Amino acid sequence: MQIPVRFRVIFMSFLAVFICYIDRVNISVAIIPMQEQFGWSESQVGIIFSSFYLGYIFTMTIGGFLADRYGGKIVLGYGLLLWSLFTVLTPAFAYNGFFAILTIRVLMGLGEGITFPSWHALYARWIPFEERTRSIAITNSGISVGTVFGYLVTSLIIASYSWEWVFYSFGMLGVIWFFFWQQNVTSYPSDHKDISSKELDFIIRKAPANSSAPKISILKVITNLPFLAITVATFCHNWALFIFLSYLPKFINSPESLGGLGIALDSSVFIFLILIPSFFSVVSLIAGGFLADNLIKKKYQVIKVRKVLNSIGFFGSACCLFLIPFQDSHLFIISLLCATNICTGIAAGGFGVNHADLGPRYTGTLVGISGSLGMIAAVIGPLAAGFILDITNSWELIFHICSYMLLFGGIFYLIFASTDKQFE
Repeated sequence: MQIPVRFRVIFMSFLAVFICYIDRVNISVAIIPMQEQFGWSESQVGIIFSSFYLGYIFTMTIGGFLADRYGGKIVLGYGLLLWSLFTVLTPAFAYNGFFAILTIRVLMGLGEGITFPSWHALYARWIPFEERTRSIAITNSGISVGTVFGYLVTSLIIASYSWEWVFYSFGMLGVIWFFFWQQNVTSYPSDHKDISSKELDFIIRKAPANSSAPKISILKVITNLPFLAITVATFCHNWALFIFLSYLPKFINSPESLGGLGIALDSSVFIFLILIPSFFSVVSLIAGGFLADNLIKKKYQVIKVRKVLNSIGFFGSACCLFLIPFQDSHLFIISLLCATNICTGIAAGGFGVNHADLGPRYTGTLVGISGSLGMIAAVIGPLAAGFILDITNSWELIFHICSYMLLFGGIFYLIFASTDKQFE
């Protein structure tokens, strides 16, 4: 039995997100020996983390626009190849000083910024509506799978070789992926040589969009309230997400006197604290996508599904993160991290898939614009966390700010979100 071609597109897009995140989070572990070697302060570490997202902001909107107009295959393929090259070059830049490492991190961000709007634009043309949420959830699970792989394999490579080899080996994976991407993916289903007439007809009838998008007024987009609901939710979600992508290994490794867990980088406990919550994240994210699709298939209102699942994710995660600083037991802390990831996974049918409801043909553009504005949090959040650690030597404030952000984002989305088509 032949595997449907759209499933190949999903698998290759999942791998793109996986590679995106292993290349993004490897420095979160590698920064520990790098900081010791180069003598960087906590504030400088925060600046290094944030510099990546300065580049990311600029290419998200551009990537979405280009993917909607010229095809997601080209934009994602060459973007990934470019950032893989920058990954390989990271050690060389690190040895040339603090401003050089900032430069290569900005370039990394420029390359990776096209990732999510590109494959969202691809899915708007490839994935039938009834399969959309689960397909997006499966692809987004590459975030968690890539994060745990990046954390664990980075730790193993550092222990066995050196931090430099983390960047060399991870960068080469992207080059290999690019070869298979070129062979197996097209921007539009009608262009694929292996697709059956039955599958093509099914996609054309059911997919949100089947053509490139004409121009759209940016002013019209950013003043649209349902779109702003997605953007605010993205900003608040990113504040918590990217602080923990950047700082979770340091929180686990940080001395208990500073509010960390005081666990050595080469300890098996360190690995379990990274691995177990990420496992729950992957399972819950995929389950959340199937849950949303099944509820919609059972004729529940799409807007109710979006708001209920999104609220569980935001409000549940906020409560869990708020409680973490008050726990002394590693078991309780890991349980709260797992619960946070379960809640986030259930929210798979919320704000993150709402773009195609508002404007199917403009999915990549909408993801790009909301992502660019939301990525401001990814710049400010890790930077603020670094200064908070330098000034207060405490993790408590970092956790609590994340909780308040999630509460605000969840409330704003609950009030103003919509699934009515806004952009024709």
